[in-house]
Amino acid sequence: MSARPQLSDLEVGQEIGTRTVDLDRATLVRYAGASGDFNPIHWNDVVAQSVGLPGVIAHGMLTMGSVVALVTDWAQDPGAVVDYQTRFSRPVTVPNPGTSTVEVSGVVGALDAEAGTARIDLTVTFEGARVLAKCQAVVRLA
Repeated sequence: MSARPQLSDLEVGQEIGTRTVDLDRATLVRYAGASGDFNPIHWNDVVAQSVGLPGVIAHGMLTMGSVVALVTDWAQDPGAVVDYQTRFSRPVTVPNPGTSTVEVSGVVGALDAEAGTARIDLTVTFEGARVLAKCQAVVRLA
């Protein structure tokens, strides 16, 4: 494992990595149980389509929570993330059967030496389109 990132070693525009997150219906069921969000748009195609969705969609918070792992793994400390924000811009549809793959990449967007933080800007896409907009995590580093 590489050493924890140090603020002094970073520069704006530097890539922190990429990864994919696979979502299937079983993942949605497990998340619904853990979160208490049993909205049928996350498990029932008929209901999802009746409200104008293309089909069952992943919970937005599941997507948001899954992709920030790129940052917490890079920082080597989930507690280093002191702020995390995004806007949900497009749903992630999840087929049955099958898997949907969300792609995430991160770059250093800003550095604040006085606060000891780096802002990491995440690009999160599904089928080539952004699903999270202005997705940013602020990380406290040594």
